[in-house]
Amino acid sequence: MPHCDIGLIGLAVMGQNLVLNMADHGFRVAVYNRTAARTEAFMREKAGDRPIVATYELKDLVAALKRPRVVMLMVKAGWPVDAFIEKLVPLLEPGDIIIDGGNSYFKDTERRHDELAEKGIHFLGVGISGGEMGARYGPSIMPGGPKEAYERVRPIFEAIAAKVDGEPCVTYIGPRGAGHYVKMVHNGIEYGDMQLIAEAYDIMHRGLGLNAEQLHHIFARWNQGVLSSYLIEITADIFTHKDDITGKPLVDVILDVAEQKGTGLWTTQEGLNLMVPTPTINAAVEARIISMYKEERERASQVLPGPKEKVWARNTFVDFIGDALYAAKICSYAQGFALLRKASQTYEYNLNYGEIARIWRGGCIIRARFLDDIRRAFADEPDLPNLLLAPFFRDALAQRHGALRRVVQTAAAMGIPTPAMSASLAYYDSYRSARLPANLIQAQRDYFGAHTYKRIDMEGTFHTEWEEESGVGG
Repeated sequence: MPHCDIGLIGLAVMGQNLVLNMADHGFRVAVYNRTAARTEAFMREKAGDRPIVATYELKDLVAALKRPRVVMLMVKAGWPVDAFIEKLVPLLEPGDIIIDGGNSYFKDTERRHDELAEKGIHFLGVGISGGEMGARYGPSIMPGGPKEAYERVRPIFEAIAAKVDGEPCVTYIGPRGAGHYVKMVHNGIEYGDMQLIAEAYDIMHRGLGLNAEQLHHIFARWNQGVLSSYLIEITADIFTHKDDITGKPLVDVILDVAEQKGTGLWTTQEGLNLMVPTPTINAAVEARIISMYKEERERASQVLPGPKEKVWARNTFVDFIGDALYAAKICSYAQGFALLRKASQTYEYNLNYGEIARIWRGGCIIRARFLDDIRRAFADEPDLPNLLLAPFFRDALAQRHGALRRVVQTAAAMGIPTPAMSASLAYYDSYRSARLPANLIQAQRDYFGAHTYKRIDMEGTFHTEWEEESGVGG
């Protein structure tokens, strides 16, 4: 007799940890993996006496489930998701639910939702953040799809999610691909956070000559204040680890090439598609890309000159760097939430930005103290067009934009690149500028392409015969 609450396909580390998390909360879970050996090893080494049922055929997995049946995919994004859906559909019936818990592209989720809806099968695209430990002990969960399908799995998700102040870090995000869209933007913000932290580290390490022990103490101190976050916390911890082979700080022997899986790039592309500026996130993606040109950079370092300037007032300047990091972080989050706002309008997701900030407070990689401040900002003004305009963040930037300017200026004088900090500052200054030089760009477009322009002093669209009037180009 079917008795399992949910079936899970894909027993890599994330899948295994989610299964254990569910089982520890009293849910009966049927599991399946493409390779039977992994299923056997999981059952032998980790399942213990938990309510977990091993299956070795998809039909047996489906047969083990209560109706309406719930099957969760934890497989690699892309064609493997489609392949498993194709195999599952003949075994399911209308009203059953398929969940994709991977980092799928939101447009793929939209397509799968529509295709399965035609067959009467519900499809949930669920963003899950928190890595291996989050999956095991409590992630942040971002489900999108049919609301009735979410209600069916809500008890499971609320039980396994991280808890902050007694509240589970999960909420219904919106229809179709909304869950994976929000997870994508989460990851884009994560890229920005990581790059900003890396730039602060670079200025202090390469520019100020601070060693790993000193950096540990600085980041640990920052984690006690407004910068308190998971990424600052683990950064402080990273500086305490020694390499077993050389005895050097481990971070110093790690190759300076940063990889990526695509979600940050998707966020950048979406910003461009929806015409929402996300310069800090863009800079973070580009910084990872240029890091991949390691051999070229090493050759260039031997022939391209740079400044020799140093900064010696370490203690004072470290405080400036902390303030600059916080100011730049605000700008990065403002860009991410502005993109969510435009996406909500464009795709009719009806996103609740305060709720998104709430569920990001625990479990996920970007969990941070100031997400509470973001939540309050949207509670006070649900239609807030940009976080920079919220009184709390406006005041925070008023106190710190000077530090950001000084740090970017000093880093440039030292020849240390700060692409994300510089982008945050440019975003702040652009957003606060009542008039930008775009008038000249529009004049140029009209000059060479007759693209027309509008005027500040009258209605309508205008074109000028520039060459005739100026006599240039005869």
